[in-house]
Amino acid sequence: MVNYTLEACVDSVESALGASKGGANRLELCSNLIIGGTTPSKWLLREIQKYTDIKINVLIRPRFGDFCYSEYEFNIIKEEVQMFKELGANGVALGILKPDGTLNLNQMEILIGLSGNMEVTLHRAFDVCVNPYDALEQAKRLGIRSILTSGQKNTCMEGSSLIKELIEKSQGEIEILVCGGVDASVIKKIGPSTGAKAFHMSGKVSAESIMDFRKEGVCMGLPSIDEYIIWKTDERKIHEARLVLEDI
Repeated sequence: MVNYTLEACVDSVESALGASKGGANRLELCSNLIIGGTTPSKWLLREIQKYTDIKINVLIRPRFGDFCYSEYEFNIIKEEVQMFKELGANGVALGILKPDGTLNLNQMEILIGLSGNMEVTLHRAFDVCVNPYDALEQAKRLGIRSILTSGQKNTCMEGSSLIKELIEKSQGEIEILVCGGVDASVIKKIGPSTGAKAFHMSGKVSAESIMDFRKEGVCMGLPSIDEYIIWKTDERKIHEARLVLEDI
C-alpha cells in the first residue's frame, strides 16, 4: 500500500503524461504555471483524461495575484467548481481570504458544499494567511483534505520548522502537502526531519520551441519571459522523487 502522496503540478497534456509515467500518484492541473497557476480550461482536463486515469485535482484560481476576490470573481469560482465536478475531477484546490488575511469561511463553506464528493485542497492562500495555526484548525472543521504549503516561506526548506509543526498539529486529520522547491534531494532532507509524507512538485525543465522563425522586438507578455522556451514536467525528475519517497 502506498503511504505517500507525490502530486505533480502540470499545465499541459505533455506534462501530465510525463508526470504519470514518472510515478506521480496525483496531479494538480492548472494553466499559466509560470505565474503560479490559474484555472485551466475544461478542454485541457478532458484531453488528459483521454490518456490516463491518474487522479486529477484542478486548481481554482481566476487570476494572478492575491486571494481576496470580488463578487464577480467568486461567482466564476463557484461555476468552475461545479463544472469540474461534472467533468469527473478527483478534487479542487482553492482558497479565499478576507482583507484582514483570515480565511473567508463563509465563501469556503459554500465552495465545499458545491464540491460534493470531490477532495478539497486549501492551496497556497494558506501561505499568505495571517495565522497558519488558526487556518489549520478551520480547515479541519471545514473537512478540507489537504493543505498545500511551503511553511509560509518561499521554499519548503526555509519553512521546514512550520511544516513540522503543522504535521504534528494536524494529528493525521488533514494532509500537509509540502511544496516550494521540491525535488528528490529536498524530499530526502525534509521528509525525515518533518515527518512529511505528501509532496507537490512540478519537475519542470525548459525546452526550445519548435519555431524556426522568431520575430524580434515583439513581446506577448512580461518582457522577462522568453516566449520561445517551453516548460514541461520531466518524467525523470518525478521518478527520482518517487524513489526517494519509497525509501523514507
